Amino acid sequence: MGTAVKADQGNTTRRISMAVPIRTAVTALCASLAAALLTTAPAQAEQHDRHDQSWSLSGGAHAPRAQITLDDTTGTLSLAVSREGRTVIEPSPVGVVTEQADLSRDLRFLHRKDRTVEERYRTKSGKRLDRRVRMHETRLSFATAAGARLDLVVRASVDGIAYRYVLPSGAGDVLGETSAFNLPADAKAWLGTYRVDNEGQFAPYTAASAPTGDYSDQALFSTDGGYTLLAESGLTGTYSGARLAHTQGTGTYRVELADDRVHSDGPLATPWRAMVTGDLATVTRSTFTDDLAPASRVRDTSWIRPGTVLWTWLAGGRAAGQSLAAQKAYVDYAAERHWPYEAVDAGWYYRPGEWDVTDPDWQSDSWMPELVRYARAKGVGIIVWIHQRDLDTPAERAQWLPTLEKWGVRGVKIDFMNSEAQPMLQWYDTILAETAAHHLMVDFHGSTIPKGIQRTWPQVMTLEGVAGEEKRTNTAAHLTTLPFTRNVIGSMDFTPGAFQRVGLRPNSDAAEAGLAVAYESGLQMLAGTPESYEARPLARAYFDQIPAAWDDTRLLAGEPGQEAVLARRSGARWFLGGIYAGAARTAEVPLSLGPGRWLVETIRDGADGLVQDRRVLRGGDTLTVDVVANGGFAGLACPWRPGITTCHR
Repeated sequence: MGTAVKADQGNTTRRISMAVPIRTAVTALCASLAAALLTTAPAQAEQHDRHDQSWSLSGGAHAPRAQITLDDTTGTLSLAVSREGRTVIEPSPVGVVTEQADLSRDLRFLHRKDRTVEERYRTKSGKRLDRRVRMHETRLSFATAAGARLDLVVRASVDGIAYRYVLPSGAGDVLGETSAFNLPADAKAWLGTYRVDNEGQFAPYTAASAPTGDYSDQALFSTDGGYTLLAESGLTGTYSGARLAHTQGTGTYRVELADDRVHSDGPLATPWRAMVTGDLATVTRSTFTDDLAPASRVRDTSWIRPGTVLWTWLAGGRAAGQSLAAQKAYVDYAAERHWPYEAVDAGWYYRPGEWDVTDPDWQSDSWMPELVRYARAKGVGIIVWIHQRDLDTPAERAQWLPTLEKWGVRGVKIDFMNSEAQPMLQWYDTILAETAAHHLMVDFHGSTIPKGIQRTWPQVMTLEGVAGEEKRTNTAAHLTTLPFTRNVIGSMDFTPGAFQRVGLRPNSDAAEAGLAVAYESGLQMLAGTPESYEARPLARAYFDQIPAAWDDTRLLAGEPGQEAVLARRSGARWFLGGIYAGAARTAEVPLSLGPGRWLVETIRDGADGLVQDRRVLRGGDTLTVDVVANGGFAGLACPWRPGITTCHR
């Protein structure tokens, strides 16, 4: 029996029999280590008495790579991200402080556990319905001298790196994180000023030049390693929402929580701090934040159906919401267009000076059941607006939700949460479970942003969390940044199509039509008036064709703040949405839809209104479109063969 030699690699022990020749054994071990995606090795010591420990994790050959380092002197952890040897995120502090222990320093390494996460799931909406997940995960366990424990869980995919903290029972409340992201000072940055309703506009800076202040935790940076979108996933009422705190002159963005103290009664897994990384097309197409989130908690999803919605708030305001006759007229128009939903906004249960729910007879007084019956007979579903304060207590939810379900309402637009503090997140947990139980689709306004919520609760069709069409201060640059920032992580209820708001929006009519494709939303709420659609028959006919669920999404051309051209596929047809900021130009768009010939129909701005062009191009050709200042286009492409003259059905 040969003597055994132990080769210790982190917490992995290999036994090599001396019966095998030494050179063969060493060669085999080296080859095994070189092929491994998950590695751990001592960092190069700067001093003879320093032996920092370092662990590396990557999702593949051209994927981003995380490097986690434990400083031997201070016991502090840092995490850096690179891609193909180029900087994505510089070494950045990692750690958390609880009422029982400071788990950001004086740590010692205990052990490591690796696994591969592989999943397939299907969504009801989003960039593509079928998803396949493959991520490498490493769990690094640490302890302080007093025995306080911290596990750092890191995941790596082809398009992202993410980490979270796992704390055992008895760790106590969380007092804050020392987590931060260090960017090169000259990195390009697109940041949205933090607001509780997440409706800050995105503006360009460099990482260091951004003014001192708080920013949305969704922040896009460009370094020599490519584009990186900072994001969050798996946020629930067990924790607190995050924002980024920055001091001008540095490239550091610190994670600050909405609560000074996050209450925890037992084991705790924090949300994921995610970095969606790659070229701009990879970041735009990524579903990384959904992939990190827990699987769906809704078993039967057959009642969840995305679709186009005629939204009447910008069309008629509160007066329309108070009028059954007006709402029936909107239902008639939605039915004529074969749009599956009509949304009744604020006013339908409002009387001057009081809320109808204070009246014991409010249910019998409401005309909503009549509207729902009227709409159902015409093939239109009704979605109703409701204030969060009217769903704030168990008694209110028990009054509202079963009643709306009994009436046949298809969904609720819940407004004015305006907080990501732990108590409000706990309310989200409750309302998500209860709306699913009552078969009500959900559109959150004045809200958090998706953060994986649409995978776990697929009845959430869309969320606002954006400076959308209602705003009168939006810029064309902001509109062309949204596809690369806010809309990357999930459905965005921007409410496009408000053609009647001439002078109140920064873009052209063709660009406004293109927004319905450039921006993804499970319920695409079209904000125009019937009169505005009738005055633009090309846009109206285009909207008639648009689905709200997509088989695939591709970025054809883009630069944040300047241009964004997205292609979304439904079946064999690709819908195109192009938006631009700046001077008029002839846009040149690579038609990267696949081989063969394509019939391409585009809608652009002409001298006297919208104009449609048709041409046959080969896959890979350049599509040229004349674009006016701050303009854009909408398009539709389908496989061409002799005799095909239109892509419309």
